[in-house]
Amino acid sequence: MTIREPKDVLPAAKALRDAIWATCELHVTASHDISGTRPMVCDAGTALAASVFSAAGPDRWWLDGGLALRSPLIAASRVRAAPFWCNAAGIYDYGGRQILPEINLENFAARALTHSAIVVPVHLPLGQLGVVSILSPDAFCEDLREPFDRHSQTLATWAGQFVSTYVEAMQGPSRMAGAAGLSRREVECLHWASVGKTNEETGMILGLSRATIRFHIANAARKLVAVNRDQTIFKAAQLGYLPSWR
Repeated sequence: MTIREPKDVLPAAKALRDAIWATCELHVTASHDISGTRPMVCDAGTALAASVFSAAGPDRWWLDGGLALRSPLIAASRVRAAPFWCNAAGIYDYGGRQILPEINLENFAARALTHSAIVVPVHLPLGQLGVVSILSPDAFCEDLREPFDRHSQTLATWAGQFVSTYVEAMQGPSRMAGAAGLSRREVECLHWASVGKTNEETGMILGLSRATIRFHIANAARKLVAVNRDQTIFKAAQLGYLPSWR
């Protein structure tokens, strides 16, 4: 399940699918970056969700641009690193212990596109979040406690290896190169932004114009390959430039 170069993607995806089925007779699907619109693909450009992982989830789910914003599976993955399982009644750790009660589970099946799932969050450098969902072939199954308690650590190891090596092989480290070069002024601006200061307020604190503050934050966003202010702050915190969000 390790991917060293693009040609390894297809056999690794098939190995992951087959290993999970052999272990617990469940289907799998995966996303390497829930913030983006491009699905995981093989070296020929075919979406894995449409071929290798086609038995899991509704058809062409990866084309739903709003899924990452409304799915409770992804909401829980943003704030948890360890695997969990969930259904309309709750989000669970080992032994059926309920966790993350603050996550909204209303209209669960419609928002999650499943009645239950084992979920493995894969937190990657620079705030990138991959999510692997493991689903029952019974579309109406609501209880995955037994396979979760028996196999979650194995599933997490396989899923993490597959997603993280996919990112290295298909995206490469070059996208992170600029992250090592944040300037002192960029870090100062991001620090004040991270505690809720506006550009105008940060300018007053640092003795700079609002336009200059905006310029420094935009430069930091470009270096961190961030799409907005919040992601820039998050990625800077992940790299140790700012205190981690709690």
